[in-house]
Amino acid sequence: MNATEYRTGLVYILNSSIALGFVRGQLEYFQSRGFDVTVLCPPRRSDEWKVSLPAGIRVQEIIMERTISPLRDLLSLWRLWSALRVLRPAITNVGTPKAGLLGGLAAWLCRVPCRFYTLHGLRFETTHGVLRQFLILAEKVACRFAHRVICVSPSTRENAIAAGLVERERTVVLGPGSCNGVDVARFAPTPDGARRAAELRRQLAIPDSAKVILYIGRLTRDKGIPELLAAFGKLDKRFSDLRLVLAGCFEDGDSLSHETKKNLETHPHILFAGAVEDTPAYYALADFVVLPSHREGLPTVVLEAQAAGKPVVGARATGITDVVTHGKTGLLFPVGNAPALVAALANLISNRDLAQALAIAGQAQVKRNFQQERIWEALYWEYFRALRAHGLWSAVTPARRKSRNLQVRPSD
Repeated sequence: MNATEYRTGLVYILNSSIALGFVRGQLEYFQSRGFDVTVLCPPRRSDEWKVSLPAGIRVQEIIMERTISPLRDLLSLWRLWSALRVLRPAITNVGTPKAGLLGGLAAWLCRVPCRFYTLHGLRFETTHGVLRQFLILAEKVACRFAHRVICVSPSTRENAIAAGLVERERTVVLGPGSCNGVDVARFAPTPDGARRAAELRRQLAIPDSAKVILYIGRLTRDKGIPELLAAFGKLDKRFSDLRLVLAGCFEDGDSLSHETKKNLETHPHILFAGAVEDTPAYYALADFVVLPSHREGLPTVVLEAQAAGKPVVGARATGITDVVTHGKTGLLFPVGNAPALVAALANLISNRDLAQALAIAGQAQVKRNFQQERIWEALYWEYFRALRAHGLWSAVTPARRKSRNLQVRPSD
């Protein structure tokens, strides 16, 4: 197949509609740079976060199971293969574990010229035994199907290489990390944001005097929810007028114990917001943001919290350590250590000056290093180099490139 047979195609393959939030704004950016962008992902489930569909971007629904399901996985593979045969993209970018494996294989079978795999994290880090070995093998295969593996953080990259998933020369970290950066303006404190936060406080019946600890994410064991519950139980007895707000949903995979769920649901000072769409209002509501996760790729929640000017407490886990420097841009505690989490949060609650200093430093870091345009530009040049190496740069509509005066960097 020669260059003229490829459309101006850039296809993203994701294993959930939630993952559209990982590339918020990015799809439209590449559409404006001359690419014809399509997303292949499953339809939104009723219990999932609601993520707005990107304007002007084709989204084709392809059902994919998150868990291992051989027959359904084969059907998903066939559907992905069929879609790619019609689209004939020049580039595919697959992300999240199941899409990385099935989408990567479908792209390889269709001989897509430029295949990227975005490694959002290392799921095997919190598993053991046969399951761990299977997940490592699956990641190795997904990486093998890709020409280039985009690691979302330096620590994810180093751990992936150490585990033998991929050779260093086939990996890249975009800027300081992240797959998409953060829209700083969306989360920055504003008078309107303060009004929405005040209304939200009234809706949740949180007293004006209460301090709010916020957690946003999946409510699972590997997100550290059991130790967060244990820590809050201690803090609630130590400090008056303290609330824990949980914005997220329970999941069947890696589910919490019945006792943990019952304690969460019956605690008078723990509030469930569910899967929320207006996350900026929740950050504005919070006094502190906590992420006790046992593993991450590069946590967008931390970047958003820092953009909102909130002090962050995080576990010393892969990905989190890339954006939280202990005592400078946040506080870290050992993974799974509830007493250490208590100490870190108590330190912030008691020390207003420390909390403010960490919030200011975190916000400055995000503005300096994680602006979305910086990450998009780095990815653009990765796509450009891949297309040029395959003689396909002409597959990006020449008229649109010319209209934007795009030029090759001298160093390229």
